[in-house]
Amino acid sequence: MQVTINVIIVCMAIEQALCNIVPASTKKWLNTGSMKYGRKVHTKSVLADGKVLVTGGCCSAAGNSTELYDPSTGRWTTIGNLNYVRQFHTASLLPNGKVLVTGGTNNVVVLNSAELYDPSKRSWTTTGNIDNARKLHTTSVLTNGKVLVAGGENETALLKSAQLYDPSTGKWTTTGNMKYPRAFHTESVLFDGNVLVTGGAPFQVECLNNAEVHDPSTSRWTTTENLNNARLLHITSLLTDGKISVTDGEKSHVGPLKTVELYDPSTGRWTTTGNLNSARQLHTASLLPDGKVLVTGGTNNVVVLNTAELYDPSTRNWTTTGKMKYARLLHTASVLSDGKVLVTGGNGNTVILNSAELYDPSTRSWTTTGNMNYARLFHTASVLFDGTVLVTGGNNSTEILNSAELYDPSIGNWITAGNPNNARMSHTT
Repeated sequence: MQVTINVIIVCMAIEQALCNIVPASTKKWLNTGSMKYGRKVHTKSVLADGKVLVTGGCCSAAGNSTELYDPSTGRWTTIGNLNYVRQFHTASLLPNGKVLVTGGTNNVVVLNSAELYDPSKRSWTTTGNIDNARKLHTTSVLTNGKVLVAGGENETALLKSAQLYDPSTGKWTTTGNMKYPRAFHTESVLFDGNVLVTGGAPFQVECLNNAEVHDPSTSRWTTTENLNNARLLHITSLLTDGKISVTDGEKSHVGPLKTVELYDPSTGRWTTTGNLNSARQLHTASLLPDGKVLVTGGTNNVVVLNTAELYDPSTRNWTTTGKMKYARLLHTASVLSDGKVLVTGGNGNTVILNSAELYDPSTRSWTTTGNMNYARLFHTASVLFDGTVLVTGGNNSTEILNSAELYDPSIGNWITAGNPNNARMSHTT
């Protein structure tokens, strides 16, 4: 279950605790309390009560620390530490409101441990271990409440194994192996409850063009028709008609792609759709209220892009739309309650950005809004219940940040709030 929040918290991925908040009503960024520790490759989960939980990461003392952000006070509080230092792990919000953290690495070994965070007690407890230690894996919360973990890698090999976690028993059971080992892949829960896994591969190795579907009712994986293009670091979007859109990414020895493909669960087949006008990776893709998909920025491996494109599922074509004022990659894009899209930070052609821009689908144009207090990339952005946007952590090229900011769309300003207690980057929201 994912909770929508009315503010966006932006934190930088550098070893600082800076964070900004964007209230939906102000269109400005406000500093929010900094995290205690700078961190990157951590995780962030929006809880059922609207608070934001940040776990683990590197590269300061963040390790096994966890922090909780309260939008009502704009403050971060440290809570019970994880039992194990970890990064490149996953965090899944369970239907009962608890958060399951699995795997990752402590920079010495890859972990097979898992832990549960209980918001009512603000404490962590260990739960059953995964059979295979892994990092760079994917997790999905299934319609029956169980959690599927697939793929990833350990110290010596890429994995094709998969396991199911049952919150009612706290135990893991093995389920059928995928046909192909993979990491850097994507995992999407389909409307029928099945799970689609696409592409991936380890870096420096030929990436995959295959896809597989897991059926929770039989615990079996079946291969689908192959993707037309092998890819990793791609983006998948679940469209309103139940199809899956796969955009861009990178192909081994080729570089960024501009090809787009659609998966139809009813037929198990992939079809190519109109190509993007520009090949790109490290971009964003946002599903708009009208069902279209907005892709922004990224790089073609030559320059950083300021272009944006719209995908129309009814025509299966991409059209260029208004350009952003600033080229950027490794930025964030958040769909606000009024349907506009807020883009923040990222890496420009020569500098890391603190700028923010708003895309209006009705005019297909961009307008600048209040700058964040801190430049950042590898940060996260979360839309809070009240429409503001919380940005946390990230990196400013010299350090990992633990700062947070709130953006208020009603005024277009950012305000600082309590910093997370740990700096972080490459985390999740």
